[in-house]
Order: sequence, then C-alpha cells, then structure tokens
Amino acid sequence: MTKLTRRSFGIFTGALGVTLALPTYLRAQDRPKVVVIGGGAGGATTARYIAKDSEGAVDVTLIEANPQYTTCFFSNLYLGGFRDFDSITHTYDKLASNYGISVVNGMADTVDREAKEVVMADGSRVPYDRLVIAPGIDLIWDSVPGYSEEAAEIMPHSWKAGPQTQLLKSKLDAIENGQQIIMVAPPNPYRCPPGPYERASMFAHVLKSKGLTDSKIIIIDPKPKFSKQGLFQEGWEKHYPGMVEWYGPDVHGGITGVDPAAGTVTTDLDTFKGALVNVIPAQRAGAIVAKAGLTDDSGFVPIDPYSMRSKADENIFVVGDATIAGDMPKSAFSANSQAKVAAMTIRGELTDSKVFPAKYANTCWSLIETDDGVKVGAQYAPTDEKIASTTSFISQTGEDGALRKATYEESIGWYAGITNDIFGD
Repeated sequence: MTKLTRRSFGIFTGALGVTLALPTYLRAQDRPKVVVIGGGAGGATTARYIAKDSEGAVDVTLIEANPQYTTCFFSNLYLGGFRDFDSITHTYDKLASNYGISVVNGMADTVDREAKEVVMADGSRVPYDRLVIAPGIDLIWDSVPGYSEEAAEIMPHSWKAGPQTQLLKSKLDAIENGQQIIMVAPPNPYRCPPGPYERASMFAHVLKSKGLTDSKIIIIDPKPKFSKQGLFQEGWEKHYPGMVEWYGPDVHGGITGVDPAAGTVTTDLDTFKGALVNVIPAQRAGAIVAKAGLTDDSGFVPIDPYSMRSKADENIFVVGDATIAGDMPKSAFSANSQAKVAAMTIRGELTDSKVFPAKYANTCWSLIETDDGVKVGAQYAPTDEKIASTTSFISQTGEDGALRKATYEESIGWYAGITNDIFGD
C-alpha cells in the first residue's frame, strides 16, 4: 500500500485534470456555459476542474443552497474530539476569487431539460450547455417507523453534516455513566459504508476518555454484515471491551419502530432505551435528480461508466452519492474521482481538448481509537456494464501499532489534500 500525503494526493488526483491542450473555443461573451448543482465533494470538484483547466474558456456557475460546506467525512472525528467544527467547514470564496466560478447561493428546484435551464426555487432560470448535478443523498424518513424530520431533532441522524452534527455532539457530551447510546444503522446502499461503525468507535472513545465505562453503545443493524467488520470488532474488543454491542437482523429480528419521546427503539427481540438515540435511515439520491427524471426504480441515477453522463440525458452529468456507480462506494473520495472524469469529458466536448480514458479510485479511512486507523480502497475502470474494481486493498487484523498510527496520519494528509482539491483552500 502506498503512503498518501497531502502533496502526493494532489499529484495523484490531479493527473486526470491537467491542462492537456489549449482551449480552442474563443473567449467571448458566448462562452459555453456549464452549471453545477451541489457544492460538495463531487460538485465543487467538477466546477473547479472545468474552470481551472479550461483557463477561462468555459463559463462555470456553481449553485449551492448554503454559503459554506461542512464535510460529512471527518465529522466522526469531530464527534470524537479529534477535530474542531471549524476545521471541517469550508467556504466557496476561493472557487470564486481564484477560478472565476460564479457561486450562486440559492436552491435549485428542478431542471427544464427541453429548454436546458435550471429552474430555481424563486422561479428564475439559469441556462446551460452542460449541466452537472451532485445533490448527494436524501433521507427516507419513513424507512424507520416512527422516525421523521421532526424526530431528528430528538434522535439526530447527523448523516448530513452541519447543525445535525453539532446536535449529536451535544447529546454525546451529555451522556452520564451507565446510560446507553443506541444506533440504528442504515440498510444498503448508503453514504460512507464504514461511517456508522467509525462513529460508534468515536462514541466509545469519548465515553472511555471520560471514565464512563459502565455505559454501552448498542448498534441495531438491518444488514447481516458491514464494511471492515473484522477490523472494527477487533478494535472494539481491544480498546473498549464490553462497551460496543452489534446486533444483526438474525439477532434482533427486525426494527419495528422508534419512539422519540420515550427514547426507545423496538425490535422483534426487545425494546432498547437510550439517553442518546442515533437513527440513520435509508437513503436515496437528492430529490432534484428524481424531479428531473434521471433516477430509476432504485432511487439513484444510472450513468455511463465511461464519462459519468446520465443515461437519460446526454447534456447532463451526475456525480457522487446520487449515482449508481457500480463497484464504487458512496464516499467523498469516489465523488472527487468521478468529478474529474466528468470535468475532463465536458471540457473536451466544449473546448476540443483531449479526453483520456476514465480511471477511478477510492480509499476510506476509519479511526477506531487514538492513532489506530484502518483503511479499505480500490482502483476502478469502466466497462460496458458498470464501473468495475480492478485492484483492492484493506488493512489487516493484528497489525502493529506503528502501522495503524501511520494509517491514521495518512488520513490526516488525505483530508488536507482533498479539501484543497475540492475548494481550492
């Protein structure tokens, strides 16, 4: 496995986006227009790479509802006290000042595909020649009976980073010795497959650090297995013996409902009561791609594996968590990688610059305890059927402490590198 640093990440991830030919499109008022909806890892990366590599030949507009972006990735480290909130929050200022991207803070409501215009919530319209949509995920509130958007203020999901993350942190910090934390994990597919289990590790780290060793974390999971399961369970036994319990469906028999007022989760096996209940419901693509007619029955968007172009509209590209991306997991690294393929394809179509064959990559790091990090990742290539894994790697159980510390430090370098790659920080 190659050690990844901030510098090497930038070199690696930038390989697809280097300027390969001067744009031939004249810089004039009729520059081709690219509109990007969504300012997360997929959308902001696409906008930045098109603007940067086209050197002003393409007019790029980024539409994002919020003036700043808090990363869901590394939000677990904020919960565990390893990061402060400001360090995972980023603005779009440098995308505007350094790359000439027009940043519109507003809500995109739908897409008029025939007119090639984005329809904003206020009724205004933004025309495009190519549209990129990176809406992330929406939560399916009723996938857990009794749960709702209102209930999330009592039982936070915190699967979209921001105020929900701060709410979960405040509830975690209020736990007293002997009280329980209950987590309802999501079914597949969902954003960040190892994320719930890293979060459970960070819960345990906080409880252990405060001496609350009589408290427990109970994970009620609708899945029979989960990402990095052996690594997490080994780490829980090593660092937090008896504190983390995981119940798969063969044990709990099914989740029948939650009661926010009572703080309970009921299953066929038993009713579990927690001072903190973290419910992560099922997920689907952000609503705008369904309104635009781009999703299939799965609730996600079929894409061309060679370009990230929507299979429903040749002028629209979709990147990130909203897509059906074959073997790639829904992660920030994946979204960033997919964004570069989309950006290169769009720039090639609009400026006649060279387009190289698509390549994709992903790595997901997880922190279990101080200086004990693990990872899983792969390289991918497009086929006619899907984005397929070509090589993969995963940390091994029983690794020594020096390697685990190096893996954690690698993740810190990656975070600095990828946020610079996304936001131009």
